Amino acid sequence: MKAILKRELKAYFSSPIAYVCIGALCALFGYYFYQVLLSGSTYYIASVYNMMFMWGMMIIPILTMKTMSDDRRNRTDQMLLTAPVGLFSLVMGKFLAALTVYAVGLLFSLIPCAVISFYADPGWGVIFGNLLGSLLYAAAMIAIGVFLSSLTESQVIAAISTFGVSIVLMVIDQMAFLLKNNVLERIVSWTSFSSRFVPFSRGVLDIASIVFFLSVAAAFLFLTARRLESRRWS
Repeated sequence: MKAILKRELKAYFSSPIAYVCIGALCALFGYYFYQVLLSGSTYYIASVYNMMFMWGMMIIPILTMKTMSDDRRNRTDQMLLTAPVGLFSLVMGKFLAALTVYAVGLLFSLIPCAVISFYADPGWGVIFGNLLGSLLYAAAMIAIGVFLSSLTESQVIAAISTFGVSIVLMVIDQMAFLLKNNVLERIVSWTSFSSRFVPFSRGVLDIASIVFFLSVAAAFLFLTARRLESRRWS
């Protein structure tokens, strides 16, 4: 897994993808923190991460679009499938590489928080809660993106499909109100990423949401490994 992780990180940083994603995250964080400074109140720091939730879900498809599809397009997937490495380790290496790139972008958001701390209390509990929530929903969304990337050799199709899923997961709680059945409404709302992120935005470590995000990530990583296994035997 370490070899796959190093290979993927090298691929990210030898191409513009990592720099574009990290640069976009830093630029957006900078803009929203500038708005916080103009407001003159650290109360609005949590709203920065609330806004970045939407942008983060839009940026993740760019990170995941090439994880599996690029190997299929370049015909290097057969080499990986026959390499002396477990399929789940292969999937985890690619998953962790994408998550690492996204985490680097998130860590840069601590710089304006550290600057603000010289003049006021930015509320580190809320900040770290937001960071944890951001990493958790990113892990779940990246796992979904890796799975969708394994279904096609086109990076464009992989990115568009992941982008579509991310939009649905963001607004599915609003769509739930259109249902007339209360049970179905609760089930649909239960899968909403935005609803699951709300406790973290308030600095609350919600165990149910943590288990939800980790379960989604684990499930789609498992599905990706099974997808690769079916291709290996075929």
